[in-house]
Amino acid sequence: MITIVTGTDTGVGKTIATAALAARAALSGSVAVVKPAQTGVGAGEPGDLAEVRRLTGLADLHEGVRLRDPLAPTTAARREGVHLPTVKDHASFVSDLAATRDTVLVEGAGGLLVGLDDEGRGLAEFAAELSVPCAFVVVTRSGLGTLNHTGLTVEALRRRDLPVEGLVIGSWPAEPDLAEQCNLEDLPAVTGVPVIGRLPAGAGELETFVHDAPGWFV
Repeated sequence: MITIVTGTDTGVGKTIATAALAARAALSGSVAVVKPAQTGVGAGEPGDLAEVRRLTGLADLHEGVRLRDPLAPTTAARREGVHLPTVKDHASFVSDLAATRDTVLVEGAGGLLVGLDDEGRGLAEFAAELSVPCAFVVVTRSGLGTLNHTGLTVEALRRRDLPVEGLVIGSWPAEPDLAEQCNLEDLPAVTGVPVIGRLPAGAGELETFVHDAPGWFV
């Protein structure tokens, strides 16, 4: 099974959510994590997969292209004069991984429509090229604005006939305010997709991350 982790925006907690999903999946089988495009890091600097390794201890991690500027991959590559692999290339690599792993998690860059190759094709086109079944997990915010952003992302997935497993709230406060409490109820009603996980605020700093992570999902 291939799970594609996207977000309603940048900074919503995709990497921590990917690590938590990986920790949960590792309880029942082999897991690989793939980051097709990593931006905002230079050679030798720790990227998102280093964070996944730190939190989970997993070593089956695969980074595609790495780009210096903290921008969308297409923009960063253009500035750097780098040609990006095609989404078909990424899909072929991930499909091959899925043949020998129980779960492959793919973390996108930014939101669903952010381009991953020179033609501007992104996760949606990547998913269409896979030879193995996949489903999307959408990481979203807890507060005001999330209903619109999450609804738009799910609508874009559905218009492309791409399956959505569920929503994950990337950072759930210890004391949610009124908007957050209402959003927890309203997100499934607005999107037609269940909230399958809530990551506590500051989850990435927990020493008990691996032990606790499976309990953050329903």
